[in-house]
Amino acid sequence: MAAKLNDSDLLELIMLDDVSAFEEIYERYSKSMFLFAMNIFKKKEVCEDIVQNVFIDFWTKRKKAKVKQLKPYLFQAVKYQVFNHIRNRKISDEDMTRLIIVDISMSITKKLEFDELQTIIKTHVDKLPTKCQQIFVLSRFEDKSNKEIALELEISVQAVKNQISKALAFLRKNMVMEEGVLYFIFLTSTL
Repeated sequence: MAAKLNDSDLLELIMLDDVSAFEEIYERYSKSMFLFAMNIFKKKEVCEDIVQNVFIDFWTKRKKAKVKQLKPYLFQAVKYQVFNHIRNRKISDEDMTRLIIVDISMSITKKLEFDELQTIIKTHVDKLPTKCQQIFVLSRFEDKSNKEIALELEISVQAVKNQISKALAFLRKNMVMEEGVLYFIFLTSTL
């Protein structure tokens, strides 16, 4: 019966403590929520915990929460759990980059898939001048510190910072999608 109901009907049943409605919501959304979390962390156990925490909170707060749309609510809850994980544990710049990419891609346009966004980012990174690209990739995708990059490439730390700034400015300027909206401001971390 619950499988034929839409999300609004399931939410109404949840308010009445209907366990089968809760189970149907779990069946509908838990896998995609897990994949969303995996796009950020790539750690199965962490992602499973995040999804479980979301559903535990959802059931516990079912009568207090004012949920208008179920799917956005659940995915926003996953993002909240992810931010809790970030706050409570040190994660790499690569994980933070994935989080930002996934968050922006979901917020601005639903039609653009995460893999397509990664392809677009790679295309723009590939347009950077060779040295700038090399430094940017080492910093943002290989999680190396400015000092490590400077030692590896035998250049100053300031030169590394300058090249990363140049790359970020290029990406900010060029990551404009067909809607004409600035789509991506790459990384909020300090240089």
